[in-house]
Amino acid sequence: MNLRPKDHEEPEMNLTSLIDVVLLLLIFFMVSTTFVDESRIKLQLPQASNEPAADQKKDPIEVAVTATGEYRVNGQVLINTSPATLSAAVSKLAGERRDLPVTIRADARSTHQSVVTAMDVLGRLGFKAISIATVNDQSNSAAAQ
Repeated sequence: MNLRPKDHEEPEMNLTSLIDVVLLLLIFFMVSTTFVDESRIKLQLPQASNEPAADQKKDPIEVAVTATGEYRVNGQVLINTSPATLSAAVSKLAGERRDLPVTIRADARSTHQSVVTAMDVLGRLGFKAISIATVNDQSNSAAAQ
């Protein structure tokens, strides 16, 4: 009778297949990833100053977006809400000058699409100084306090 315990071999972990899978995944992600730089909006944040900037001394163009999605260029209501009409109105007002500052004023209830359309039209026309104006609603802030 053999009463000696059997020698247990330590289990061995084979990592070869795991390394192969990791390398295949790495190659897959490297090949399937696109490195295209999408067009991005370049923002220039304002700096606080006591004197108005040189851009503010020029006659600005103001594009207002109402709650119903209508556009107004320097206070004049456009005949419809199409981007072509907005483009024609801004082009007529600015002429060949694309260095004029443009301010977009949107109603709080206007759709996001209307504001983005106005920004897109102005960008396609070649304007570089586009600002978005905000207004503090005094009635809401006074009611909240």
